[in-house]
Amino acid sequence: MKKAIILAAVALGITTAQAQTTVAGSRFTDNWSFTLKGGAVMPSKGTAENGFWKDGRGLVGVELRKQVTPVFGLGLEGEWSVNSSSWYGLKSANVFDHQYVGVFGAVNLMNAFAGYAGAPRIFELELVAGTGWLHAYYPHMVHDDGNSWGTKAGLNFNFNIGKSKAWTLAFKPAYIWNMNGSPEQNIMGYSARYDKNYGALELEAGVTYHFGNTNGAHHFVIVNPMDQNEIDALNARINELRAELDASGANNAALMAQIADMQAQLDACNRRPPVVEKVVKDLNNIRYVFFNCGSANIQANQQPNIAMVADQLKENSQATATVKGYASKDGSLAFNQKLAERRAEAVKKELVKRYGIAANRVEATGMGIGDLFDENSWNRVSVVTVNE
Repeated sequence: MKKAIILAAVALGITTAQAQTTVAGSRFTDNWSFTLKGGAVMPSKGTAENGFWKDGRGLVGVELRKQVTPVFGLGLEGEWSVNSSSWYGLKSANVFDHQYVGVFGAVNLMNAFAGYAGAPRIFELELVAGTGWLHAYYPHMVHDDGNSWGTKAGLNFNFNIGKSKAWTLAFKPAYIWNMNGSPEQNIMGYSARYDKNYGALELEAGVTYHFGNTNGAHHFVIVNPMDQNEIDALNARINELRAELDASGANNAALMAQIADMQAQLDACNRRPPVVEKVVKDLNNIRYVFFNCGSANIQANQQPNIAMVADQLKENSQATATVKGYASKDGSLAFNQKLAERRAEAVKKELVKRYGIAANRVEATGMGIGDLFDENSWNRVSVVTVNE
């Protein structure tokens, strides 16, 4: 039996370490349970008067337990044997003649060897070992009450019921020893320690309620541990995004500054008085060359205007001419832009080829649709200005 208890202790350590890698996130307030149990206890040797079974008496008890991992649990228990018969002629005057209060550890053999699947199995087998205080209530006229150190070992045959596995029904056979005294006395008086002939056999059934956990279940839940490399990669990506966010914030600040500067420039421009182009009315310096609709050909009746410009340029060798071509509103913008350019170039070409004016003294520009005159057809024109 000593070997069995030692093996149980080793199993507790191994399975605890194993279970810690299976689940996580359990708080101290999680995975508690309460058990009510009852049955019978018999001295294994029995007495000469009654024997094994006739010396049995009722046994009731409670357990409060904390499941540390899916494999290993710790608990506190109390048991009381009912005063229904006499062992060795000693019968207590109380309702209970013996009690046991102790601590215990339990190893779930199913989870230890087959692993935990995320919820309790319908049937599970546990190995239980514990130690505690034994107390015997003797008749005071015969003997003072006895106190001793006890040890206990047993099995739990658990049946987990319900969809949430909040309840467990169990058959709980166990063996208990009184560790004090001499080999000649019975377990409930004095004991022979781990002598099988001087122990007591307990046969109990119990019902257990498992309190709800912070995870929403009545039991452990499996979590998938994150790989450290994956965690490091995620942290690195978060840092990159933070750096990008900071950089974008700086860029946004720079853009806002540019926008504010441009707005200030715009406001300054709006405060300036409008520049109005003065139209020189001096007919000696301005000539108009009109065209037919959609045409850039110079009509004969427009030649005198070009000739007068040529005469002015010849009289003043420092003077230059600016030719601005226009079109009426007829047609598209693109067409009229091209047409205005052709009309300006036509006048320049006439001054250069026909009248011998140097090309670098004449600047021709197409202005697109003109709005010089209220009469739309009059805007089919090239305006020539002599700059003296």
